[in-house]
Amino acid sequence: MVVFFDPGSMTARLDLEVPQALPDGQGGATVTWEVTASLWARIEPVSFMVEERAADEGGTISHRIWVRFRDGISAGQRFRKGARVFLVKLVHDPDETRRYLVCQCEEEAR
Repeated sequence: MVVFFDPGSMTARLDLEVPQALPDGQGGATVTWEVTASLWARIEPVSFMVEERAADEGGTISHRIWVRFRDGISAGQRFRKGARVFLVKLVHDPDETRRYLVCQCEEEAR
């Protein structure tokens, strides 16, 4: 079954970032994020969960992010749109035609 999707709805410009572990000189590592691509995407909010942490409230918002198919996008990477960060949890080709990827992502709300 081929999924109908309007590519004109990809109106968000996102940076794809991959983690880079840099040795900290004490046997550990510091993780930095390196931009590997900029791409057009469609961001669909799916759900949210409010959490109370100490005296602060925060939460997690889950999103479905659609992008054109490309190799190299995987769980553990993230998308960035300005100050917003979307951690990629799952990536799949919705109709296995290699046209689009759907990424299940989480955004921390503050």
